Amino acid sequence: VAVGYDFLILGCPNGYPLGPSIWANSKNGLLPVFSLVPYLRRPYRLLMSNQLPLSFSKFQGFISIDCGNNEDYIDVDTNIPYISDKGLIDTGIVKTVSSDSPTDLPRYAKNLRSFPQGTRNCYTLKPEKGKNNNYLNRATFVYGNYDGENQIPLFDLHLGVNEWTTVNLTNASPYGYYFDIIHVPLTDYIDVCLANTGHGVPFISALELRHLDNSIYQTQGMALTKIRGYDVGRNSSDFSIRYPDDVDDRVWNPTLFNWIPITTNSTIYSESSENPYDLPDVVLKTAAKTQNSSIPLSLYWSPPDSLSKCYVYFHFAEIEKLEAGQQRELKINLNGERYLTESVKLDYLKPHTIVQNNPPISGERIHFSISANLSKNEKYFFEINLTGEIATSFSNLKAMQSLDLSYNDLTGPLPEFLSEMPNLNTLNVSGNNLTGSVPEALLQKFRDGKLALSVGENPDLCLSVPCKRKKKKEVVVPIVASSIAAVLVLLFIFSALVIYRRKRKGEVVSITNNFRTIIGGGGFGKVYLGKLKDETQVAVKLLSTSSNQGYKEFRAEAQLLMIVHHKNLVSLVGYCDEGATKALIYEYMASGNLLQHLSVTNTNPSNILLNEHMQAKIADFGLSRAFATENDSHVSTRPAGTLGYVDPEFQSSGNFNKKNDVYSFGIILFELITGRTAIVRGPVRNNHILDWVNPLIERGDVQNIIDPRLEGEFNSTSAWKAIEIAMSCIPSYAIQRLDMSYVLAELKELHNA
Repeated sequence: VAVGYDFLILGCPNGYPLGPSIWANSKNGLLPVFSLVPYLRRPYRLLMSNQLPLSFSKFQGFISIDCGNNEDYIDVDTNIPYISDKGLIDTGIVKTVSSDSPTDLPRYAKNLRSFPQGTRNCYTLKPEKGKNNNYLNRATFVYGNYDGENQIPLFDLHLGVNEWTTVNLTNASPYGYYFDIIHVPLTDYIDVCLANTGHGVPFISALELRHLDNSIYQTQGMALTKIRGYDVGRNSSDFSIRYPDDVDDRVWNPTLFNWIPITTNSTIYSESSENPYDLPDVVLKTAAKTQNSSIPLSLYWSPPDSLSKCYVYFHFAEIEKLEAGQQRELKINLNGERYLTESVKLDYLKPHTIVQNNPPISGERIHFSISANLSKNEKYFFEINLTGEIATSFSNLKAMQSLDLSYNDLTGPLPEFLSEMPNLNTLNVSGNNLTGSVPEALLQKFRDGKLALSVGENPDLCLSVPCKRKKKKEVVVPIVASSIAAVLVLLFIFSALVIYRRKRKGEVVSITNNFRTIIGGGGFGKVYLGKLKDETQVAVKLLSTSSNQGYKEFRAEAQLLMIVHHKNLVSLVGYCDEGATKALIYEYMASGNLLQHLSVTNTNPSNILLNEHMQAKIADFGLSRAFATENDSHVSTRPAGTLGYVDPEFQSSGNFNKKNDVYSFGIILFELITGRTAIVRGPVRNNHILDWVNPLIERGDVQNIIDPRLEGEFNSTSAWKAIEIAMSCIPSYAIQRLDMSYVLAELKELHNA
């Protein structure tokens, strides 16, 4: 195995409870950024990156502070401009390392600022791009026996109110040690604080901040610590690689292990799309191999503890010129139990990154084994007839992952063999003249999230099995069980309902007692209370002749609810299509909608309904709008287009993904926390809940955030935890939001606290 191989490990223990308890309970952890628990802040100057001298302008996104130095300068090794901290903080004492320290120390390591007074001293940074952006913070500590005591202190480093790490330099070299953290702040300022724990005087040599692209190192609303980058194949006696070789000023430590180093002088072809992590060429040009090609590269790594969760980024580049037609194919095995990804083929001199961050890796000892085989590049060409029925020859393409046959002149049924193609994950047959039913096995793969299926614009293709045509009589269609990731699983809903079939003419009139009791309404029409023969109550939504939604939307909603059924969605009991009477019949939710239980009521009705046990389900969640055509790939469970809930990134880009729902759910959480609705309409302008709550959060005013009907009777730690969870759902960029699985875990922890 000979391959350009570099990796970055971001290791972090489990998330811990937010609030003051985090200071005592967490160690070196994966910490939610800014628990927002208020603390007393001293007035001091904010360092803003856009206030740096003009000579520093090429370093936009960089803040570099030499703590203890009394003048600004440009570092001779990196050409990075450093500024003095003398105007940035009004506490601490300037010191200099002893003359016994190494003479080749960087300039920023020769001075320091110590803090003999106070238990907590902070620097406040204000990066130009502000909150909701990805940043790397680095704090450097070189003791150098500055105090003549020869007693290395032990103290804590905080990011805001969260503990970042414990600074323990006992085993550090004379060149000191640095600590990196990657995070996305929820405020426009970043506090880096040194906390005295009674084991010596805290000090700091340098403090740096680097803006990172928002698409890399996803923090899931947390912070990534214990960061180490390894430049594999470089002799350990060499210097570490950082800026200017690495434009983001990450540190790559030379690492050889017991492998054989190899290098190349050839140019690495790193277009931005192929190298989103901006990897330095000098790092990619070094590699390592084992003594024998049959022996895999093995890497062992021990996390700080068994609870640690580690995120690993492998960066590969093929730097050996192979024989014509040969290509190296890699597999990465974890602990001898599973492969991190499918096999990966490398192109000559092109970087390739493998990210393992979902799920993160944990354990007392982690073993990566990288094996490789040489394969021949073989290309196949097929002449495909795009008229008539889908050719059976496709069934021989076992390795095919994506098949796009859209907008041709295909006829006949969708063949069963498509569901048997083992690697097929995308199938698009939209815009043809296919007939019959979509095979049940294909539908099941779609429901299970294993297949992106697009079948729209085939007028005679049915999503149900068997295929039923519209008739001039009442048809009540049974529901086909499936599952989607409905966000209200976070509210711990459990229920089971019976599906009824009703075929007798005039049933809708009968069960609603001639449409006697109206219980709701919307764009579709009015909703009536109904009762089946066994006394089961139902809600009957009747399409109004004046509704903006017509038969097409009615059919779309009915058809899609046939294949989208979940315990956290209000169940469709059946539907009626009888002449002018078109109705959807749902289970009855006795406690009304969520809006009725909030303290402000001047907004649109909520689509979250509550049953008699106050368990919540989503109703009328916009399938006919959010999934208006059958080739859409994402069903949104948020109120589609509802003012106040719409993800701002979706509004600007139109791109639909599951993180849109995360944003909407965060707004709903804030509604539950505050007792307010998403939009409060005013005489001059409407006020969004985030515009109202953000200033209160920044002031730490939890009393005025929480629903006033509680009259101050709540646990403040739990309240801040709930606020933090909601905040993690609503960053402006979707990539910065928590996955719903993390939100679920945090809510469960809060529920059990």
